[in-house]
Amino acid sequence: MKNLFFAIFLRHNFSALKKSIQRTFLFLLAAIFFTDCVNAQSSGYHITQTFHIKSTGWWDYIAVHENSLYVSHGTQVNILDKNTGDSLGVISNTTGVHGIAFVSSLKKGYTSNGKLNTVTVFDVKTNKVLRQIQTGENPDAIFYDDYSNKIITCNGKSKSLSIIDPSKDEVVGTIPLSGKPEAAVSDGAGKIFVNNEDKSEIAVVDINNYKVIVNWSIAPGKAPAGLSIDRKTKRLFSGCDNRLLIVVDATNGNIVDKITIGDGCDGTAFDPQLNYVFASNGEGTLTVIKEEAENKFKVLENVQTKKGARTLAVDLETHIVYLPTADFGTASGNERPPIVQGSFQVLVLKSKL
Repeated sequence: MKNLFFAIFLRHNFSALKKSIQRTFLFLLAAIFFTDCVNAQSSGYHITQTFHIKSTGWWDYIAVHENSLYVSHGTQVNILDKNTGDSLGVISNTTGVHGIAFVSSLKKGYTSNGKLNTVTVFDVKTNKVLRQIQTGENPDAIFYDDYSNKIITCNGKSKSLSIIDPSKDEVVGTIPLSGKPEAAVSDGAGKIFVNNEDKSEIAVVDINNYKVIVNWSIAPGKAPAGLSIDRKTKRLFSGCDNRLLIVVDATNGNIVDKITIGDGCDGTAFDPQLNYVFASNGEGTLTVIKEEAENKFKVLENVQTKKGARTLAVDLETHIVYLPTADFGTASGNERPPIVQGSFQVLVLKSKL
């Protein structure tokens, strides 16, 4: 009789144990599935460091070149070690500086000085200023076109592009536009695409003949600012001021998608290895979008950054994102809020994935 009771006891408890193991196994499977789903919806980007810069003035673009970070700020460009934030030098007398571009083969850098109507040429090894080049009025964005081997500035006030030959450091052409150019990119095959901010359009420029071929409307996008390109899928990413990123087919101007982003976007970037589109928003977010196919895009998340972090640079070697900003005081009326003295900084964002 004792053996019978013992057998029944074992059988009952083994059954209970088996059910418990099954429940635990199912719970673990569910946890793994949930974690995978969360990770699938997340880019993993978060702020890991903050580089502080002790200089004054407003800022605009930021750029990565080799192991250095170039940060436009007021009347100068601050050069930092991209890993530590240590100061490596300063390019002075660039009043109203907006952007920085590089010609690696010539070991030269170029800054667009909005209030001086000039481009500063400097040696990237010594930071020595080599020359000042007169451009159109209020040169804003600046970039190197690897197809034509030219430096190109977007001149906001004169509504034109200045074409600079870096072998001579001279303006060799000026291309008039129908609107105010804010940013531009190249397809690497002879065409330059320009955001005309006041027209809500993208101008298509033939860089071989220095002329505009066509202007594409990107409505409902308004006041397009940041512009980037995926050369492989031939898609343009135009960050607009009305919380939209407009995806445009670079072969025909058709709008492929209209993606909701954060407020106050002034910069976009594309990482071709991750197939990520980034939009930096002045409200204090970084919208991260996955390009799943040439016509399929998915917002992964809006990463919290900091108010004012409206422009960005992506290091394509490390996939680190850099965003300049500062702390602000209280605004008076419709004016910009004042910058807290000595608070200028660069946010460093890395992915946990």
